[in-house]
Amino acid sequence: MNWNKKKIVIYSVFIIVMAFLVAYRLPYYIYKPGGADALSPVVEVADGYESEGDMHLVTVRGGQATPLQYLWALTQPHQEIERLEDVFPEGISQEEYFQAQLQMMESSQEASTVVAYQAANQEIDISYEGVYVVTVLEGMPAYDKLETGDKITAINDQVIKDAEELIEMVSGMEAGEEISLTIDREETQINEVVTLAAFPDNPDQVGIGIQLVTNREVTVDPEITFTSGEIGGPSAGLMFSLEIYDQLTEEDFTKGYEIAGTGEISYEGEVGRIGGIDKKVIAADNEGCTIFFAPNEGGAEGSNYQVAVETANEIDTSMEIVPVDTFEDAITYLENLE
Repeated sequence: MNWNKKKIVIYSVFIIVMAFLVAYRLPYYIYKPGGADALSPVVEVADGYESEGDMHLVTVRGGQATPLQYLWALTQPHQEIERLEDVFPEGISQEEYFQAQLQMMESSQEASTVVAYQAANQEIDISYEGVYVVTVLEGMPAYDKLETGDKITAINDQVIKDAEELIEMVSGMEAGEEISLTIDREETQINEVVTLAAFPDNPDQVGIGIQLVTNREVTVDPEITFTSGEIGGPSAGLMFSLEIYDQLTEEDFTKGYEIAGTGEISYEGEVGRIGGIDKKVIAADNEGCTIFFAPNEGGAEGSNYQVAVETANEIDTSMEIVPVDTFEDAITYLENLE
């Protein structure tokens, strides 16, 4: 009987310890290489042309760490551990953060559509429906004055049509200066005067602590649909634009290759820096891709492209890393492929 009791205690302790290691959530977030999925099932242009090869959407996986995952990540060179408080902005819940990421994905799809359709000389019409507040950062000047869903129509009595205009106006100002915002909220127009302040985690940048999105109405012909599911963030913009362009044009720009890449795309076709480039190179290599487009950032030191090349050398992949600053850079490279 005593022996049975002893075994029961040992088994119970073992189960508790294992449950802790596997299920308990630590205040850390782990980033690791994700997947590199073909984009043809995700992006569909009506009556679009098919290709022999594929453009690939590359992702980074992330999640709150358990003790077991934390210990494993410590031994892996391309798993990154961050404190939870550094991942999710103060005053924003994880749900709000993920919703903002999905909104950025939608904006990325819209920008890539505009870039690709214009490059392919296809019919496209753009109308501007306003600039909306997505999130408000706690502790920043806008926190008690603006709300998620507010439509900002003017700054200092100057009408704005997109978020870029507002950001550009504020970027030339200094902490302590005031701006007057005209806002539509639930069919009521209000005015708020907000004082600019430096961001706690970036003292060199000033603002009022809001994340914005421009509500554009983009109409295209032929029609296009996206089915990206729960994937968020803006970093797929370049590859979306290449996939759309490939489907719009009779020429097969993949030429049978498996092509991956990453980079935020602007409405002007400029390719911007993204996070987790090393993990995306690994994900693309694991999928068997042979070409990888990486943001060049004008050749800046420590650019995405440089990190991508270092990672490719480290994992000894034959995948070619291609630097791009614009959508046209990527198209030119593809046009010259044998």
